[in-house]
Amino acid sequence: MDEKYLHESAEGSVGGYGEAGSLLPPTGDEGVDDAVAGLSRLQGRPVDEHVAVLEEVHGRLRDILGELNEGPGLTDQAESP
Repeated sequence: MDEKYLHESAEGSVGGYGEAGSLLPPTGDEGVDDAVAGLSRLQGRPVDEHVAVLEEVHGRLRDILGELNEGPGLTDQAESP
């Protein structure tokens, strides 16, 4: 995203994406959207607190990907010769 888009979105002239106040479009997966919405906690926080927020969001996204890897279709394929 370029700065112009972010500036316009913040002022509400574009809007309509994701959760209220989010500048990101929805992904179509509620869990991913919830995790990414956690990035909104960065705004207004000191930079030294950003790492904890980013690690939490990254962990949630990693867990979601892990759940996808454990899906029923993938384990059946892995066991087939």
